[in-house]
Amino acid sequence: MDKEPVDFVTVMAPTGMLGAGFPEATIERGLRLGADVISVDGGSTDSGPYYLGASRPKTTRAAVARDLRMLLKAAARADIPLIVGSCGTSGTDYGVDWVADIVADVQAEEGLNLRVARIYSEQNSADLKERLDAGRIHALSPAEELRPETLESCTHIVGVMGHEPIVAAIEAGAQVVLAGRATDTAIAAAVPLMKGMPAGPSWHAAKIIECGGQCTTDPRAGGVLATIDATGFSIEPLATTAACTPNLVAAHMLYETANPFRMREPDGTLDVSDATYTAVDETTVRVEGSRFHVADQHTIKLEGARITGYETMSFTGIRDPRILSAIDDWAALLRTMIKQRVEQTIGLTDDQYAFDVRLYGYNAVLGDLDPAEGAPREVGVMLLVNAPDQATATAVAKIANPLMLHLPTPDMNYLPSLAFATSPAETERGPAYEFVLHHVVDSRTPTDMFRIEFEEATRRD
Repeated sequence: MDKEPVDFVTVMAPTGMLGAGFPEATIERGLRLGADVISVDGGSTDSGPYYLGASRPKTTRAAVARDLRMLLKAAARADIPLIVGSCGTSGTDYGVDWVADIVADVQAEEGLNLRVARIYSEQNSADLKERLDAGRIHALSPAEELRPETLESCTHIVGVMGHEPIVAAIEAGAQVVLAGRATDTAIAAAVPLMKGMPAGPSWHAAKIIECGGQCTTDPRAGGVLATIDATGFSIEPLATTAACTPNLVAAHMLYETANPFRMREPDGTLDVSDATYTAVDETTVRVEGSRFHVADQHTIKLEGARITGYETMSFTGIRDPRILSAIDDWAALLRTMIKQRVEQTIGLTDDQYAFDVRLYGYNAVLGDLDPAEGAPREVGVMLLVNAPDQATATAVAKIANPLMLHLPTPDMNYLPSLAFATSPAETERGPAYEFVLHHVVDSRTPTDMFRIEFEEATRRD
């Protein structure tokens, strides 16, 4: 990439997540407006620990290939980098390779020959234990101090990279960067920072565009374009039917942040407490006053997941008005009866398995935070069993089956008939995972925990 000084850098963010889709016309408009780089996030922890624990993507291959086909062709035509972060949802090594295979297929089919860099972020527990012994790993509130056995229990651990490994890959000649787990902002901030734009506006712009069109009046219409310069940045939608407004742009600092004015990155903290948001015209917003405070110690956040057991699920629907008029009492009775029957039938005590009864349509989502009032019209009852092995989880669910089908309230002199949603009633969900790492590593250098590999475009069968 050209290293000559520039007055501004323009970043195109076509969508909030690779595979979510976007109109092709928005990409063409972004190129016409002078995009210098295309950045797109490929993952998140939003959907829970399964995708990291199992190292499997949330998105389907066809959807990712559709998006990549347009983005790779656009990057090749404009001769600008394409950066994908958190490949394969969780950013594991498998996720990077999965996206790389799709890129190779698309390049072969489209006759492209872009140089690809893979940045691996998966961590080895043995290496991390050495860093732990050296006092280089610290807990983030409210987590407790890390134990070596916690590292050993994880099926996969990733380090969340900042912009530096991405910059290193581009400076080494990469035209396509496929990064493992990265901060959502690092992929968009990398090129502006590399080309000399100030850190405050670069990181702030990256934060605003991380979710594509979410900061516009029509987030379904496509992504956004941010132009960073010496004093701030401007942001506009890629769709002609949408608009950015000062309120929408400013509000995105509330999204997934503990503090709407400060946000930590591996190399420091973004500070927007003095930022101003001004409408340039009906669709474009200008932001100035963002600052960035460089940290004394560069840190890399760890994410890890481990298996907590195996799950089996059942789901039944209730329309019986007598049960619905006393649904809390019925659910309490169901829980009591399940425990009694499980102990009587297979001899398990409470500490040998776990289950949850959730009443959908009645307090299942917020529970006591927003208690329901009055009898519901209908309720879906989900039973989720967790046990050390799949067979035990399913056995518990099968024991609960007659109760979820015919359990009466104490004042009934008949057996009601409820409705299972599926046949068979029990669905085996396999291993369940939990996040167990909320810690940071004092990194020796910004890139030492990550591995970069380059490849020319070749089809991989």
